[in-house]
Amino acid sequence: MNKNSKQSITIHDVARVAGVSKSTVSLVLQGKGKTSALAKEKVHAAILQTGYVYNREAAALRSKSSDLVAIVVNDLTNPYCAKLAVTLENHVRALGFMTTLVSTNDNALTQTQVIAKLQEYRVKALVIFPAINTQASWLNQLKTSYTQVVTIMRQVANSTVPCVLPNNEDGIYQATQALLARGHKHIAFIGGDAVASEYTQRINGFNNALKELHDIQSWVFNSSANRHGGRLAMSQCLAQVPQVESVVCFNDMVAYGAIEHLREQGLTPGTDIGVIGFEDLDDSQFMNPPLSSVRVDVDELARTVCDLIVNNTQEGVHQTVAEFIQRQS
Repeated sequence: MNKNSKQSITIHDVARVAGVSKSTVSLVLQGKGKTSALAKEKVHAAILQTGYVYNREAAALRSKSSDLVAIVVNDLTNPYCAKLAVTLENHVRALGFMTTLVSTNDNALTQTQVIAKLQEYRVKALVIFPAINTQASWLNQLKTSYTQVVTIMRQVANSTVPCVLPNNEDGIYQATQALLARGHKHIAFIGGDAVASEYTQRINGFNNALKELHDIQSWVFNSSANRHGGRLAMSQCLAQVPQVESVVCFNDMVAYGAIEHLREQGLTPGTDIGVIGFEDLDDSQFMNPPLSSVRVDVDELARTVCDLIVNNTQEGVHQTVAEFIQRQS
């Protein structure tokens, strides 16, 4: 073996000479785990033979995380996601950590590539708004001894990673109840991707409210969860259900698109057809008429995420309040 420089000798060289695995050498050097007396003897003999020097300071640094918290969101063009990301950054920095922010465009492959790169920096925590089609097996293996993982806003089935999200079901239940209280009997739910967990929870809230009455007719029109999707879904709804009296929208952006389309058809939102959103964006109170919506407290959500990071919580679903705000629409 070339011994011109001890610096060039690695743990892999020791493992090869000792005839054991790299992990066995690592365990012997750290004094951790269960290794046989024979394995220890082989490793120590190989260290003497190769002249390997164990850098305990460097090893200690490798075993620690950085003070960096990565916030990975699915769509930074969505106003609510942007607001949530900024709020999370503020709360995380208040803990004394630094932050980095990445958007995946709701693409699972991009998400995998981005997080693989972030892992190289041994981040303190990964706060992830999971992309559509995120696999639980991939998500579960992200947590390490130095990196905490928390998902937000969207659950991944069979994942053991702790998740923080608004009470989607109860929020939409409250909103639908408000429409029923007006005596509306022809109600539609519009917008949203049926694959997403938050969509399932919100449509469950819608259906649960309708179950309490027996003379209600309801319809569902899926679309992308943005302004354009709201326009398309509202157009389909009017074409197929001209008698519709009110619509519960997947989110406020869908509601904005629905309102625009209603006005183009010569209809007055809130008078001819009731419209309710979800997330209560800042602009919703300035709509004409002001948009009724389900308010999700981003500060509460961010505080809950930070508590999980600090306390190194292992699993569980943590729901924050989703409160219906009645305005004029």
